[in-house]
Amino acid sequence: MYYGGVERLKKSVTQSIRKHALLKPGNRLGVAVSGGADSVALLRLMLELRGDMGFLLSVVHFNHKLRGTESEDDELFVRNLASAHKLEFFCDSGDVATHAREVGLSLEAAARRLRYEYFRKLLESHALNRIATAHTMNDQAETVLLKLARGAGSRGLAGVYPRLEMPSPVAAGELRPDPACVIRPLLWSKRQDVLEYLAVIKQPWRQDKSNRDLRHARNRVRHGILPRLERHVNSAVVEVLSDAAEIARAEEHYWEDEVSRLLPSMWKPRVREALSESKRDTRACCLDVGLLAELPLASQRRVVRAAAHDLGLGLEFRHVEQLLEIASPLAASRSSVMLPHQWTVFRDKCALRFERTEAPEVISYEYNLAVPGRVEVPEIGRLFESVVVAAATPGKSNVTLLGPKPPGDLLVRNWRAGDRFWPAHRKGPMKIKELLQEQHISGAERQLWPVILSGEQVVWMRGFPSPSRLLTREPAGESVMIRELPLE
Repeated sequence: MYYGGVERLKKSVTQSIRKHALLKPGNRLGVAVSGGADSVALLRLMLELRGDMGFLLSVVHFNHKLRGTESEDDELFVRNLASAHKLEFFCDSGDVATHAREVGLSLEAAARRLRYEYFRKLLESHALNRIATAHTMNDQAETVLLKLARGAGSRGLAGVYPRLEMPSPVAAGELRPDPACVIRPLLWSKRQDVLEYLAVIKQPWRQDKSNRDLRHARNRVRHGILPRLERHVNSAVVEVLSDAAEIARAEEHYWEDEVSRLLPSMWKPRVREALSESKRDTRACCLDVGLLAELPLASQRRVVRAAAHDLGLGLEFRHVEQLLEIASPLAASRSSVMLPHQWTVFRDKCALRFERTEAPEVISYEYNLAVPGRVEVPEIGRLFESVVVAAATPGKSNVTLLGPKPPGDLLVRNWRAGDRFWPAHRKGPMKIKELLQEQHISGAERQLWPVILSGEQVVWMRGFPSPSRLLTREPAGESVMIRELPLE
């Protein structure tokens, strides 16, 4: 439900705090303040409510170190704001860019991880009982659209939850009646009402220029897609998407209870000894296909996903459908489905058997190839040679011509996840993983398949024609001839 206007904004926030924060008199509430409009408004609203609701208020700030002096200025602004209202100030920082590179996350995801790790630290140390973040209804709408576009099911469409519990470990048998949590009191308030409130109380805030950077998907949704939907489809699209998330959360709650009731009767986790010296099948679990077939399709999908989740395995929709296909009474026995992270599911007569093999040792190689020059790659028993030739040199079956001559050395290595290559006669770059799948190349051969890079660009790939755009068209120009030869 949407509450518009300043007074209704205050009413919405008050109701959210009472319903989701479950604060007791004397509890400590920290407001996560970045310095932006939403979080500054949330802090000012909490200042108005603390007297009536009896909680102690603090300010929490995490410096992501992403914008140089602007990040430092944001921290100083928030620190001064806390001081002006005589509030305790909790602050930490982290190198988000480095963390993103190390763990392979986007900047947004890495920033959230470090920020919430800090929140958890404050909550587990009992410095705070709750932390409030300033997610608005607009943030909710953006999240729902992004998750829908990326293929999320109803769990993803539930979007941002109004309450995120962050329990810390406890001893066996110990009760936790009041788990620490993060709350989102602005989740039923639109950003325009937050800005109106700040204008009324004449409260300044900090502008984050990165929020206008259209390289980030969320910013493209915020500044392009949602406004167009509001203008051309439904002026209330933000409220509609927020309502959809509310419905999805309620349904998720129902399904959690339903699957908890269904799963134990048909899911039999068990630990087994290794079958051989190869250490295969160190853990196997079975799902009863007879009982599964008796359920409606929606329940079947939920049960299969929950069984996999019990093993720490997240499944995409296509994986669930593949498993239901081999679980069907019409499917042949001895069918199997390969899943991520070395999991395989086998269809026995009466069950789907989940088995995991140990991850194979990852072999990789990387060698510089001078131009001109040659390099041996013993991992695959091959030799690579580069020679500078005239552009008009006729090619042979075992050579590739590239032009113009690169400014530095080339790099010979095996392909890696995320690599892309643009073969001649294709409309655009493709994932190398997909190109190898097309050619039915698998196993160790696939793992060691060679590519050659110029800078960060893959310019050569075994078995595929080089990109047309890299071929020299000037008769007087120079090309680089690349040859792959057996290593004698």
